[in-house]
Amino acid sequence: MRLFLGSLRLAAFVFGSIALYGLWWVSSWFVPNKTLWRQVAFHWWSRLFARIAQMELEVIGPPPKPPFLLVSNHVSYVDIPVLRLAANGIFVAKSEVKDWFLAGPMIRNMGNIFIDRKNRRDIPRAGAEVIRKLNEREGVILFPEGTSTKGEMILPFNSSFLEFAAKTDLPVSYAAVRYATPEGGPTPSERVCWWDDTGFLKHLWLLFSLPTFTAIVTFGDQPIVDTDRKRLAVKLREGIESNFIPML
Repeated sequence: MRLFLGSLRLAAFVFGSIALYGLWWVSSWFVPNKTLWRQVAFHWWSRLFARIAQMELEVIGPPPKPPFLLVSNHVSYVDIPVLRLAANGIFVAKSEVKDWFLAGPMIRNMGNIFIDRKNRRDIPRAGAEVIRKLNEREGVILFPEGTSTKGEMILPFNSSFLEFAAKTDLPVSYAAVRYATPEGGPTPSERVCWWDDTGFLKHLWLLFSLPTFTAIVTFGDQPIVDTDRKRLAVKLREGIESNFIPML
C-alpha cells in the first residue's frame, strides 16, 4: 500500500511541477516584475512539494528577511523546499543539480546560483553572483558542508565558500535543519536524508512512500560577522551545531 502511495505521489509531483513550471514560463513573457514572479513560482513549487509529501513544517526562531545570506546544514534535496518555505531566498547549489530529472531545469530557472565545487577558481565567480543577488534585495541560502549527509553529524564547513562574506564584512545568518518520521517506521536517515548512491527518482519515490514526516528549521538568534573566513566558518558551524539533533 505504501509503495502504491509513493507511486501516486510521485506522479502527482511530476505532473504538478510540469504544470506549474509551464504556467510560470508562459506568464513570465508578460509579467513586468520577473523577479517577483519567479519568487512566487518558487514558493508555490515548494508548497506543492510539501502538500504532496504531507510534510509538516516547524519553524523555531525568526527567519531573516531579504536581503540576507543564510547558511545551513545539508542532508537532502528536501532542504530546498523546506528552507524556501521558511525563508524567502534562492540557493547556491552544486552544478550537478542542473542535470536532475525535472527539478534541475526548474531550480536553474528560479534564479539559483550554481557552483562547480571541484573547481576552486569557480568560487570567486559564485561569490560575486551572491553579492549581485543581495544587491538586488534577494535572500541567498548556502550549504557550506559541500555535500549532503546522513544526518548523524555536521561536517566541517568549507571556508572558501565564505571568503566573499568575510572580505565584505557581510553578516551571515544560520539555521539548523532536521527531520522527524513517524515512530515505528523508517528513520529520517533512511528515507529523508540523501547520502548514499540511491538514484534521485528512486529516493524521491521512497520519500513519498512515507505517510508523513516533519521538517524542523531552527534559526540562529543573530547573524555572525568575521573578517577571517576560517573563523567565520567555525562560528557558523558551532551555531548550527548548538541547535542540531542527530537524525538516526
